[in-house]
Amino acid sequence: MSKEIVVVPHTHWDREWYEPFQRFRLRLVALLDEVLDTMEREPSYHFTLDGQLACVDDYLEVRPENRDRVAALVESGRLAVGPWQILLDEFLCSGENIVRNLELGMDRADKLGGAMPVGYLPDMFGHTAQMPQILRKAGLLHACVYRGVPSSVTTDAFAWVAPDGTALRTQYLPAGGYGNGAHLFSDAAWLKERAAAFVATMRGWHGPEGSLLAMYGTDHSAPVRGLPDMVTAIGARMDTLTGYLSAYPGEVDGLPRVHGELRSHARANILPGVISIRPHVKQAMGRAERMVERYAEPLATLWGDEWPGRFLDMAWWRLVDASGHDSVTGCGVDDTAQQVAARIAEAEHLGQAVRDMVTARLAGTVPSDGVLVVNPTPRTRQGVVVLDLAGNDPLVDPSGAPVPTQPLEYAATLLLDEDMDPATALTFVHGTELYGQHITGWSIEEDTLTFSVARESSVLFDVDDLRDDLEGVTRVRIVAEPRRTVAALVEVPPLGHTSIRPASREDVYRPDEDEARRSLLVGEHHSSCWLTSDSAALPVRGSERLLDNGLLQVTIADDGTLRLLGEDGTTVTGVGRIVDGGDVGDTYNYAPPAANLIVTEPLTVETELLCTGPLIAMVDVRRTYQWPAASEGLEGAPEVPALTRVPRLEEIVVTTRVELRAGEPFVRLRVEFDNRCDDHRVRLHVPLPSAAEESYAEGQFAVVTRGLGAEGGCGETPLPTFPASSWVAAGGVAALLEHVTEYEITGGELALTLLRSVGYLSRNRNALRPEPAGPQLPTPAAQSRGVRSVSLALMPYRKSWEEVVPQAETFRHDLLVVPGAGDRARALPAPAAGLSVTGDGVVMTSLRDRDGWRELRMVALTPGATEAVISGNLVEARHADLRGRPGESVQVTDGVVRLPLNAWEIATIQFRQL
Repeated sequence: MSKEIVVVPHTHWDREWYEPFQRFRLRLVALLDEVLDTMEREPSYHFTLDGQLACVDDYLEVRPENRDRVAALVESGRLAVGPWQILLDEFLCSGENIVRNLELGMDRADKLGGAMPVGYLPDMFGHTAQMPQILRKAGLLHACVYRGVPSSVTTDAFAWVAPDGTALRTQYLPAGGYGNGAHLFSDAAWLKERAAAFVATMRGWHGPEGSLLAMYGTDHSAPVRGLPDMVTAIGARMDTLTGYLSAYPGEVDGLPRVHGELRSHARANILPGVISIRPHVKQAMGRAERMVERYAEPLATLWGDEWPGRFLDMAWWRLVDASGHDSVTGCGVDDTAQQVAARIAEAEHLGQAVRDMVTARLAGTVPSDGVLVVNPTPRTRQGVVVLDLAGNDPLVDPSGAPVPTQPLEYAATLLLDEDMDPATALTFVHGTELYGQHITGWSIEEDTLTFSVARESSVLFDVDDLRDDLEGVTRVRIVAEPRRTVAALVEVPPLGHTSIRPASREDVYRPDEDEARRSLLVGEHHSSCWLTSDSAALPVRGSERLLDNGLLQVTIADDGTLRLLGEDGTTVTGVGRIVDGGDVGDTYNYAPPAANLIVTEPLTVETELLCTGPLIAMVDVRRTYQWPAASEGLEGAPEVPALTRVPRLEEIVVTTRVELRAGEPFVRLRVEFDNRCDDHRVRLHVPLPSAAEESYAEGQFAVVTRGLGAEGGCGETPLPTFPASSWVAAGGVAALLEHVTEYEITGGELALTLLRSVGYLSRNRNALRPEPAGPQLPTPAAQSRGVRSVSLALMPYRKSWEEVVPQAETFRHDLLVVPGAGDRARALPAPAAGLSVTGDGVVMTSLRDRDGWRELRMVALTPGATEAVISGNLVEARHADLRGRPGESVQVTDGVVRLPLNAWEIATIQFRQL
């Protein structure tokens, strides 16, 4: 057996899980102290540090004096670190987050002597389709996986093929995963017998020739003393994972090929319930990623002054840290989930700060009675924005043309009118600030002191000037300038900005007689607001039961469900049915009680018309249900799954806000309810217009096609519930999503999970998973009590899911409105474009400043070849890999780059602009 076995000592380090981060770190420091001492004492000792630099960073923050010791072992090739910064959950973060994770880990590992050149993915709950392309474009030739591998794989190596055709040699860890060799040295008296059994098992996977990989380690394990001698005793060799894979230079010829994502239950549990547990964490992650990726970085790149790199770096550190496979998943204890949520919130705040810094600079060029409107998407965009403005004058754009508007609400002008001592009223004044506004004037008439206030004021005010005039005053009034909330339809250049402001009617641009004849009036009593026949938007009409914008008609049925009628005739009936059922599983796996009570019918249905158009029509649908308050099992026996749901009922009002906007072929929904129940799952059902044998879901740089079933085999019940990042489509209807959402195609319907509510990290006995996934610890916060609000949109389509891609971009990235901050006497600045990125299926995923260049990343979400057209006064461009390393130059013609893209290709270019 000479060197027939290659032993790879390692630890799998869950950074936070059934204990919070700092408690685990105390154990990590002790473990790495022992690893360093052992490796320095025993020169033949090798160790693989779980593929994530976070272990090193967390250790060196406590033991900074040991950096050189770590670096020496890395440089010697005996200690393998990286390439990841953290071992992520691949489905619960964005594709860009995956890239930044790899970028951070490899760059930091290089500073210690070099990253392990293996895409080590030992414990993720399945793997995304584009991972082979991501790893290859970062310079890696190998992956190493455990969970999610289908039953068709019968060898310990296969060619994993991404949607674009990239094939990567992938080491599979059968027969125990990353701990397949953990038992080898547990009993020194049986070393040779255990080694022989290991060889017999692994030869069935590897074949008769070549060395066999024995991953010696498990969760949070320390190296065993005397291991080199025991390895020698069985005639094996000790190495790192890098050393083992060095015998395979990355060829995939002759290997079985597996295409796309790895989400099979055949070989190991993939614990799919993590997609839907603690939904507020998933919502927060989606918001924070969009804020940093699509607002802060692109706006700072195109419109900022000094690059705020440190702030953005801190945001990305927090996003990457939160993406851990026991972090954003929500399958840890409540303390861990709380820390993860705080980390994500900090990332969002950092992104907001950068966004606001850049937009404040732009808003300084807009008069203070106007507003700046910013487009975060790289295509010219016409959309509805909601504005808060003073006065009642119509709005105009920089050319003086009228802007279509719709009044939504008028603010109260009388803020205070009470009998009081005027001296008391003066204590309300701070400088010029009063009741959150600024004093513009004051007067005294008889016994009444009246303050006039507005959002801004140039009036100088000193309370001492009033004190001598207050005799006889017994009443105080505060009157604010008239303000209104209006919807406005604006057109904004790609990744650029425009502005609008109120103007007197005589200043408003008027169309000539012919143009007026072609115009379509869209607002009663708002004669300055029209949509020309050249506009893509049509007026919205709304009543209590019918909304219509010319592209989509929405009818509200007596039971509160919706009927959608698309412009092409596609009809969806019974949309928005709410289904509540029991869930006595845990944070890893859904499990219904044996006698499950399903509640689908509301007790009462009410509708309230909020807006009738012409830009927004909106109705609230309130449905009252009675849901069981909890599950019911054997008292004092949490290890026994509950058998049924309790007879005690909670009255729950589910409010669905139905909103239709001008120019949008989808209806926006916001579903909200106060969750006062435990141990249940709430789903929103959408019937499919036509039968479907598969679904299409956008994920990380890909659109994944999935069947209606799921492959089982390891024991975990293979439920066909799947993740979708920004949208999912099947049978002619698509759901546009704000965050990663669990869905299932069942009974001819698309079911979207709004809430999954459970009380244990893992149950020792879960009806749909025979083995525990972790310790049985209570997680009361995972019941997710309190107000739950989910925003999504529904869109009928007839031909292809490709129609959905640009609409999801619009839904997920709202136009940004910022109050003007410049001199009122100045004119509105001209609209300005930043960068245009167009092409069939081309989606921008990142735009940032990098070493004096602007770096753009995009993906072709299309099954066929396409072309990306990048315009915006480009003067120089070059290719780059996913680590930002420059490649060949790209031709620029008249300020434009035309970049051919293969189907599903991820492309990165760096460029300079005039």
